[in-house]
Amino acid sequence: MTTRQTATPVDVQKDASQVRQKAMIARHFDRLAAAPDTGEKTVYTFVPGNLTELLLSFDILPVLPEINALQSAMRGKSAEYISVAEKLGHSEDVCTYVKSDIGMLKSGNIGPTGQRLPNPDVLLLSYTGCFTFMKWFELLREEYDCPVAMLHVPYQADGRVTESMRRYVVDQLRQKVIPVLEQATGRAYDEDRLRECLARSAEAEDDLVWVLQSARHTPSPIDAYFGAVYYVGPIFSSFRGTPDAVAYYRELRAEIAERIRLGQGPVTPDGDLETERFRIVVEGPPNWTSFRQFWKMFVDEGAVAVASTYAKVGGVYDTGFRHDPSHPLESLADYCLGCYTNLSLPSRIDLLTRYVKEYSADGFLINSVKSCNSFSAGQLHILREVEARSGRPGGFIESDLVDPRYFSAANIKNRLESYFQMLEQKRPGGAA
Repeated sequence: MTTRQTATPVDVQKDASQVRQKAMIARHFDRLAAAPDTGEKTVYTFVPGNLTELLLSFDILPVLPEINALQSAMRGKSAEYISVAEKLGHSEDVCTYVKSDIGMLKSGNIGPTGQRLPNPDVLLLSYTGCFTFMKWFELLREEYDCPVAMLHVPYQADGRVTESMRRYVVDQLRQKVIPVLEQATGRAYDEDRLRECLARSAEAEDDLVWVLQSARHTPSPIDAYFGAVYYVGPIFSSFRGTPDAVAYYRELRAEIAERIRLGQGPVTPDGDLETERFRIVVEGPPNWTSFRQFWKMFVDEGAVAVASTYAKVGGVYDTGFRHDPSHPLESLADYCLGCYTNLSLPSRIDLLTRYVKEYSADGFLINSVKSCNSFSAGQLHILREVEARSGRPGGFIESDLVDPRYFSAANIKNRLESYFQMLEQKRPGGAA
């Protein structure tokens, strides 16, 4: 059984697992707001390649700037924050996540729950294929007087992780990252505690992969792009390795299993999708300033995302990776090396082609975001290659992460309607 709440203009209908998730997030931000008084330590870090289990083993609370930026957009605050950043000299071409975060920082650093975020005790960057993270990190370093740690992660140019790459990352963890965390927290590294966190991560990851792969069913019980935003939230942010994450994904899996049993499609902002007309694979991040409106364009066409690369930006678990408590630091290294933004273009093409075939997709769609180089670089090449290899038609739309100036609803709607009409015509018995 599931329980739902009535949707609001900026939210979707909520199952019990989402109610649980909302409470988890609220508790986390309450702890962050109280940290200056309680003495709890905090770290600013990023989603791809985050070392959440290691941080938890030191009892240090993560703050993730990308999450703050996208939440600001969903709350209608990002335009104001971006304006503040641009007045400070940041170019229009700079990643809008960065500008939203910097603008929020300069406007009082009020987080998604309306509470002020604490200054960090540590800045921790795991570089995983996004050069912008390094520049963003430099900007944060100018703002805060605290220890800094950078984990350099080699790029998977040849599409594989070598032992030398793994050892390079592990050596940095031992010699660079862990000493900084020990200095900031006054705690010694506790590998047994890290192992406990990693075991919980693996348990939650098993359930997440089961949920994402449930989209192989017809009809798909989930939307693996818009809906997956909620599904991946805990594991991509501050909760991987926690008992809360284990409980959340166990509950989510049970809900999706019930939807499969009942033959139901995914939950959308307007309720259950009654008819699945199109199955698509989506490449690229979503737009956050008009998230509900963007999603509804797909719902109105009966289009369901059965797989997406954005749902892998914090970990490509469905290729078999799990955090391994028997090899804790090596496992963290493999996780960082395998994040989607750290994969080569040939690897991304292979993954997308596999998704189109395995999930019986009618086509695939790219949402290109100019200011997000981690995704947009090479997307036209990806489009041509996946189309050729899969035999399924590709589509291309453009929007932005969190800048409302670059979301043209009419343009995107027209392109989507044309694309879905083309899919319909290419079906056996479709219009000539």
